[in-house]
Amino acid sequence: MKVVAFNGSARKDGNTAILINYALMELGREGIETELVQLAGKKIHGCIACYKCMQNKDRECAVKEDIANECIQKMAEADGIILGSPTYFADLTTEMKALIDRAGLVSRANDFMLKHKAGAAIVAARRAGGTNTFDSINHFFLMAQMIVPGSSYWNIGIGREKGDVEKDEEGIQTMKVLGQNMAWLLKNISR
Repeated sequence: MKVVAFNGSARKDGNTAILINYALMELGREGIETELVQLAGKKIHGCIACYKCMQNKDRECAVKEDIANECIQKMAEADGIILGSPTYFADLTTEMKALIDRAGLVSRANDFMLKHKAGAAIVAARRAGGTNTFDSINHFFLMAQMIVPGSSYWNIGIGREKGDVEKDEEGIQTMKVLGQNMAWLLKNISR
């Protein structure tokens, strides 16, 4: 089993990555292979609404000049997907939104190819807006017919400067419980 996580932050190895890694650590303890893909510094842009994916049905976006198809392929090969984003103006980053829009349309065009995979949102927030970001990411999972595991609270960690989320004990615990619950879910849906 494998879980691939995507960090939609413009900051590589910042608060969002820290939170994701707590969940991945728990998955690893349960023997689940993990991979973290950081979108920082990589080219990805939004869907251009060409709908060629609906015609081609080749499990790819027709736009080829960025990393979207590499990410979509990783999603297709994984059993579970974690999408992490910091909160920018009360919502997710443009990079994460681009990935969601493109992967979501490709999934729908190919008979909901992400259906029945586990999906979890992880959010870093300075103060507020995290719940909206969490909700936005979960819309992707639910519309793709994926299964969303819960945790002990919303999967949000609080911090502004790199490393500040380490001071959010409840946020860290929430990520650990999320990783444990995702591992349990994956083991039970793979039977």
